[in-house]
Amino acid sequence: MDVETNTGGPPKYVMLSENGGDGGVRPPPYRCNIPRYHSTAQPYKKKENYCLKCICCFYCFLFILIFGLSAFVFYVYALYQPKMPTYKVDHIGIGAFDLQADFSLYTEFDVTVRAENPNERITIFYAPESSIAITYSDSTLCTGKIPTFKQGHQNVTFMDIVLKGKSEFGSAPIVIEMGALPLKQVTFLVNCSLVIDSLTPKKQVKILSTTYHGAIELS
Repeated sequence: MDVETNTGGPPKYVMLSENGGDGGVRPPPYRCNIPRYHSTAQPYKKKENYCLKCICCFYCFLFILIFGLSAFVFYVYALYQPKMPTYKVDHIGIGAFDLQADFSLYTEFDVTVRAENPNERITIFYAPESSIAITYSDSTLCTGKIPTFKQGHQNVTFMDIVLKGKSEFGSAPIVIEMGALPLKQVTFLVNCSLVIDSLTPKKQVKILSTTYHGAIELS
């Protein structure tokens, strides 16, 4: 029988012993977990989170801004409680109502207008370009200038206005001041329809009925 002897070098094979005998090599532990490596770099996720935070901050700021403006407007309205001024023709007199040789009509009216500012905290300034006109069947008979003045809180003022000749229909631009806060200029357009008993010059005219329509125009 031939016997192979190991004269040097590692053996061709090694017997593994479960019980770890002499010279045996213990096998690796059962179910040994292989270490796992996770990458900590998440560039896309961080970028998405940053954009989402920016959008949320923008909408929060927008909501706060709208809420603040709404609260301010409500506070101003509740504090000043603005009301439309009222106007009424108190008296009208005819100085001239003459048909000229060229078939043109010369008219002259004396009108007294009652202007009332019902507001407790709002002052009204009548601008120099404020005017009044008398029209008939969409034709302007005569015009006149409203005096420039400042009408205080809860004030009633009677304006005596002389209207002569012909011109385009005018309007009454005024400036409103809330307390010590002046606002932009607005224009009150007031249309007063009158029915009178006579157009005879130098005769007292009686107003039979009146109809008023008003509107505001922002300039």
